[in-house]
Amino acid sequence: MLFTKEEEARITDAIRAAEQSTSGEIRVYVEDFCLRDHPVERAAELFHLFGMFNTQQRNAVLIYLADKSRHFAFWGDTGINDAVGFHFWTAEKQLFKEHLQRDAAAEGLCAVIQQIGERLQAFFPADPNNNENELPDEIIYG
Repeated sequence: MLFTKEEEARITDAIRAAEQSTSGEIRVYVEDFCLRDHPVERAAELFHLFGMFNTQQRNAVLIYLADKSRHFAFWGDTGINDAVGFHFWTAEKQLFKEHLQRDAAAEGLCAVIQQIGERLQAFFPADPNNNENELPDEIIYG
């Protein structure tokens, strides 16, 4: 397992905190090995498998990690991708990569989740009368 129970709790708390002020949704998927040539292909596959494209504003984000393959990818739905652009995802990948190089995956994941949440809040602020949590917040292990 990539994360300790304490790290899992911090990551889940980071997701919940990020989603409090936005209608956007963030999920984390972890498996041992990437089953595709490119991790972004696997992230897209999982995004569709879990029906993450069904959010009302098409603003869900999947963070994909393949622990033993040492791969990761981010997959954002059309709403968030149109809003933030390619450069945002490049910066997030760099931030996470720097944390991985320091063997601080959980810390890096929390930092990335926080920044994604801030962007989601800027473009998709929560409706104070209805901010339904459309997707579970717990880490998915495959």
